[in-house]
Amino acid sequence: MSRTRGGGRHLDEDDIRVRARGGSRPRTRNRPKHENAVEGLVTAVDRGRYRCLVEGTRVVAMKARELGRGSIVVGDRVDVVGDLSGLPDTLARIVRVRDRSSVLRRTADDTDPVERIIVANADQLAIVCALADPAPQPRFVDRCLVAAYDAGLSPLLCLTKADLADPGGLLRMYEPLGVPYEVLSPEGDLTGLEGRLAGRTTVLVGSSGVGKSTLFNRLIPGTDRAVGHVNAVTGRGRHTSTSAVALPFEGGWLIDTPGVRSFGLAHIAPEDIVEGFPDLADLALDCPAGCSHQDGAEGCAIAGALARGEADPARVASLRRLLAGREGDAEPDEEREP
Repeated sequence: MSRTRGGGRHLDEDDIRVRARGGSRPRTRNRPKHENAVEGLVTAVDRGRYRCLVEGTRVVAMKARELGRGSIVVGDRVDVVGDLSGLPDTLARIVRVRDRSSVLRRTADDTDPVERIIVANADQLAIVCALADPAPQPRFVDRCLVAAYDAGLSPLLCLTKADLADPGGLLRMYEPLGVPYEVLSPEGDLTGLEGRLAGRTTVLVGSSGVGKSTLFNRLIPGTDRAVGHVNAVTGRGRHTSTSAVALPFEGGWLIDTPGVRSFGLAHIAPEDIVEGFPDLADLALDCPAGCSHQDGAEGCAIAGALARGEADPARVASLRRLLAGREGDAEPDEEREP
């Protein structure tokens, strides 16, 4: 059956159904193939606009509607169509996100169900920790190590401000793990660090004020990432960098991220948190099933090793704190994010 309206365009039943539901055309599951799409790398994200490197040209793109609510992050490899000239006021479209080789995630705290993807497709996590001003945060480092192992990234410990304090104590704490490290001072030589970064995709993560963006600016002169100072009263750094950015470096990529005050692990199962402590994970193999590894846990092999002086008390305390926080039974290690 068909109808006409005021002698105008002929309307069939499909037209009537579309207008009744407020649409302009029938819905279809047939998505455009975009066979002419070109691969690009997302290097920055800013308020719904994505800076991409496409065949050597930097273009600005928006996300195509058919991609829905899925997130696109720095490090993603994407397929792009539209104006790829990179000229001012031009806009391309991201129509596909390619499979990710790795995803580094965090949550606001250990009970937050919402995961936040920091970067995609990195293969190395450089954990930047100051030796002073602000004081070292071993528990934050432990969290980052757990996240790195869970994401399949190789960890690298970067100890900054070595002109202010001796790195010996912190290095002894992580020596059993065999985590590679670099000790850095403001005017010191960066040759060793540059060698560890060359040819890799490395993401820098650290608390505010540890000198992460300063280090980024030294490694890639002219980037002018905003840097800040530590509050003399609270001992905490002030957020300066507000978004992640990726830049090419020595045959690879270097990704700077905003400073964080918490690194929640709600997305990681308790047994995987234990795996993030290689020095204790082997001991945990002798624990009874479902062991909490907390003080007083019956038959806990970690507790036994601690009593015999065969486990580092600081590492055991950090593991226990992370596990308790995962269950919502402990105070957060760092200030909760607003």
